[in-house]
Amino acid sequence: MRSRVILFIQSAVLTVFFSCSEPPQPKPGFEDQEQMTIYDYMVAHDSSYSSFLSILKAANLDKTLSAYNPDQIGYTLFLPDNEAVDEFIEESGRFSSLDDLLNDADYVSVLARYHVVNLGIDANDFPFGALPEYTLSGDFLTVTFVIEPDTSYYKINNQAPVIKTNIELSNGFIHLIKNMLKPITYTSYQWLEQNPDFSIFKSLIDTTGLRTAIDFNSKDETNASKSITMLVEPDSVFHNNGIYSLGDLAQLVSPGRTDYNSKSSPLYNFAAYHILVESMFLDDFVGVATNYTTYSEIPLNINGVGIDIAVNKGKDTFDIVIDPPDTLYIDYITFYYDESNVLTQSGAIHFINRVLYQVQPSRAIQSFEFWEEPLLNKYRLDPGEYLIEDTSWLNVTKWSGTDLFFVVTGDNQSSAWNGDYLFIDGDFVISYTIPKIIQGKYTVYLGADAYNQANALVEVFIDGKNLGKLFDLATGGSAGSPFTRIELGTINFTRYDIHTVEVKSLIPGRFCWDYVRFEPFN
Repeated sequence: MRSRVILFIQSAVLTVFFSCSEPPQPKPGFEDQEQMTIYDYMVAHDSSYSSFLSILKAANLDKTLSAYNPDQIGYTLFLPDNEAVDEFIEESGRFSSLDDLLNDADYVSVLARYHVVNLGIDANDFPFGALPEYTLSGDFLTVTFVIEPDTSYYKINNQAPVIKTNIELSNGFIHLIKNMLKPITYTSYQWLEQNPDFSIFKSLIDTTGLRTAIDFNSKDETNASKSITMLVEPDSVFHNNGIYSLGDLAQLVSPGRTDYNSKSSPLYNFAAYHILVESMFLDDFVGVATNYTTYSEIPLNINGVGIDIAVNKGKDTFDIVIDPPDTLYIDYITFYYDESNVLTQSGAIHFINRVLYQVQPSRAIQSFEFWEEPLLNKYRLDPGEYLIEDTSWLNVTKWSGTDLFFVVTGDNQSSAWNGDYLFIDGDFVISYTIPKIIQGKYTVYLGADAYNQANALVEVFIDGKNLGKLFDLATGGSAGSPFTRIELGTINFTRYDIHTVEVKSLIPGRFCWDYVRFEPFN
């Protein structure tokens, strides 16, 4: 495994992909390729793509890819050629021929849809993580930038190198891939089971009783578990620190205690500290320095503002590099970038280059946008106005007095973060219980629509304490940017705990709630 500097990766890959001229695209037989649909292109190149074309037809996607996307701007197809389909069938152990695959209607439907993203995405906009929209099967695909001595390329789901990008058609993009994509059928725990180079971490999960926290399918509607992110040390990292077994680790982390599955156990908290709430990819960490909620008793700090993505920066010095006249102190843990962004049914897995011990983090900017509500996360998949008819439908958001809606604009230019917000209109009280925040003093900001004469006059409470001002939501925004950041005041939290933000209308009216934000006050 090799550690990478993420900004170098991005700039280097962009240079390789886009500073050189692309080889000419095959002529489609039409004067203007941009008048062709994705389906037309495949038909015009039937000799290369007939197998996947048959898969699309069996999945009833041929008409879909012959038309415009009614929900988004275009589609993206990751297209394997006939050789890649043959190789997939040969390696599957499940199918003996293309006809055999086509006869499995349920599987071929998922397989075809797994290759189609519900948005047209130019390779220039590929992130270092998950693509910004789901596939038609309801899954995320991830992108890795692979840099080798003689070449650089994108890799989808750590499975399929992209061999040609940006075949632009009238209804989206085709990117040619070397291998078929295989739908993710394993949980994070099952991934550990299948990879013996992580045996110590798997034993740690087993011994501390945390298997249920990482062994679930987040798409299973009967399972209430949220998706997760795991930061995992390979066995080689433990070995570099003299740890060759779980017993060695337990003796180091939890001497004198054997109640390893107790939530008060140091070993349990060591393991739980590696599990973050919500699934996040490396690009989600870039440009952000904040604390992330873990399954342990304290959060984890990740700083993505610098050259490297730094975990617990400044808490320990791991190495000193002397290159006269300069001395460089390595005071953070970082990622094996090339190998990270592993996608499972439970969430994302990333690999770290040093042993991650618990440390008390510093205060950091914390923004909360109702991501703790599974129902709202489902609504986020499609634009619309969703009436939330019962308070029992939400976990940490409560309201009274009038109806509550969740609005998903589908507008990338919206001044609301992520283009979504809660909407309530009338004489109301609404509250939001946020995850734990490191104790200390913070300036509090409310993200809300403040450019409508029908908006309410409100007062805001945190943990029952009135912040001492009235806030007129009819002023402060602008025609081009109605959602704005409103400074509520400062508050001092004396303990690491959850907190409740409550908004009450004094003069009834509209309230469009985008987020609440806490910034350390010096």
